[in-house]
Order: sequence, then C-alpha cells, then structure tokens
Amino acid sequence: MSELLLHCENLECVRDDRLLFRALNLMLHGGEVLQIEGANGSGKTSLLRILCGLRQPDAGRVLWRGEEIRQAREDYYADMVYIGHLPCIKGDLTTEENIRALLDTRSRSATLAAIEAALDQVGLAGFEDVPSKALSSGQRRRVLLAFLLLSEARLWILDEPLTALDVHGVALMEQMIMRHREQGGSVVFTTHHGMQLPCEMRSLSLAGGGSVADV
Repeated sequence: MSELLLHCENLECVRDDRLLFRALNLMLHGGEVLQIEGANGSGKTSLLRILCGLRQPDAGRVLWRGEEIRQAREDYYADMVYIGHLPCIKGDLTTEENIRALLDTRSRSATLAAIEAALDQVGLAGFEDVPSKALSSGQRRRVLLAFLLLSEARLWILDEPLTALDVHGVALMEQMIMRHREQGGSVVFTTHHGMQLPCEMRSLSLAGGGSVADV
C-alpha cells in the first residue's frame, strides 16, 4: 500500500452549540480520492477547514505523515492546497496576476511560459492579461484550476470544485483529479454534483449530530 499521508483521529466538531460529528476517523494514502458527502449543514465544509488547519477540532487531531499538522505546519502547507467553494479571485487583477498572488501564498512562483501552459490546459489560453472582473464565474473557477496545476501540492482539498463549471469544465476537473491520482497525489472533495471518475473512489457520509464510520 502507498504511503499514509493524512490521518484523522476521533475528530469532533461543534458549531453554534450543535454537534456536527464526533469520533470521526479517516486515513488517506497517496493516490486515493475521498468524497465527503452529506446534506447542507451536516459539517462538510467545517470538516474540510479542520483538515486544512483553518479551524481547530473540538476534539481529536489531524496528522500529516504521522505528525500533527500544527507541528508540521510548514511541511503540510507546502504539500496541501485548499480551494473553497467561493473563488478567491480579485477582480482588479489580471488572470496572470491572480495566479501569481495565489502562488505567493504558497511561497512559490512560476514563469510566464508555465502560467500560459496551465491556462491553455484549462481553456483560458490568451486570457493572461484580462482583468478577472471581466471573466465569467466559470472562467474564474478555471483560473483556480490553472493554479492547482501549478501548485505542486500532493494533497488537494476541494470544497464544491464543480461550482459554476459547464459540462466541459466538469470533465476537465475529473481529468485533473485522475491525473493527480496517477501521479501519487490525493484528493478530498465535496460536491452536490455527480463526479464521474473511472477509478475506485471512497466516500465518507456526514449525517450530522452523531458518530461517523471510519474510512
């Protein structure tokens, strides 16, 4: 079996005095894809934010390669990228400038040629100098896909990655996940839309207010 990357032990999350989940355990190895399922308000986004270190669990811990992410923060953030369901794109910046700004948050950079190649892969060739406020919501989402390609992260954590994407964009996202998996990367995601991946995909269902089976 491939290397164990992400390991969660007995996670508990309470929001607004309401228990979302408890005793949640999961293990994610290299090359695995995990979908977090559940109704609105069941705690999917809260769980992803805990996995990213943006929120502390009310109990339990999250480990990256055997070390708690709070202690392995530098290594973890170099290996993990999180994209929320709202596109973090600044309208006054061009497409290229937005990608560079996102890469800066990871202390990474890219040549113009690499950015152009990534934009070409996501269907935005020639949009380097276009102000992002002139892009459609689907095109803004594709800017994030170009950033994903350039991020060099081993773990992708994606909250509703298919939002605003058309049929071709959904197919592109699926292809990117498959390619990332084949290269040994791992993905944790949520979606209210169908994801058609030609591989074994695990799932974790959050019912809200109770324990969750180990995965």
